[in-house]
Amino acid sequence: MSDAPKMGWFVAQLRPNGLAQARVHLRRQRFDSFSPERIGTLPHRGRLVQKRQPLFPGYLFVRFDPCTPGWSAINNTRGIARLLLPDPRYPRALPESLMSGLQVRCGPDDLVKPVDDLEVGDQIRILSGPFAEFITQIDDLPDSERVGVLLDLMGREVRTSLHRSQISKTR
Repeated sequence: MSDAPKMGWFVAQLRPNGLAQARVHLRRQRFDSFSPERIGTLPHRGRLVQKRQPLFPGYLFVRFDPCTPGWSAINNTRGIARLLLPDPRYPRALPESLMSGLQVRCGPDDLVKPVDDLEVGDQIRILSGPFAEFITQIDDLPDSERVGVLLDLMGREVRTSLHRSQISKTR
């Protein structure tokens, strides 16, 4: 068994609207933090706008070595409510495979890359909703959760947007 430092990732619960503040103060204390985000579509003044949103709202990953003194200062960091530890005397890091897999899916700006399984022009089948069993093509990929399609309804082309869970790519 090695006595080498064992850096690991741990989960911290944030105070309301504390993400930006926590990132700044953790960086000042020389702790690495990671908060994956996605692009989501939200209504704003009658229009839909795309905005960055946390993948895990209210939580942040913090990296430290539990064998090194000073890590408990994270609990007193501005923006952070507390570290989520089952037993604070013996902190156990999240599985490295989980964190490395999550980080691989994100770009350098912590933004989750969309799954590349769908592309504009792919033929899809609509699985649920009022257009169930329609077969059409992807017209647009507005964000990581939705696809834009062009449907032929009673001789008119109508654009609509569907959640990815409502469609299936046909081969």
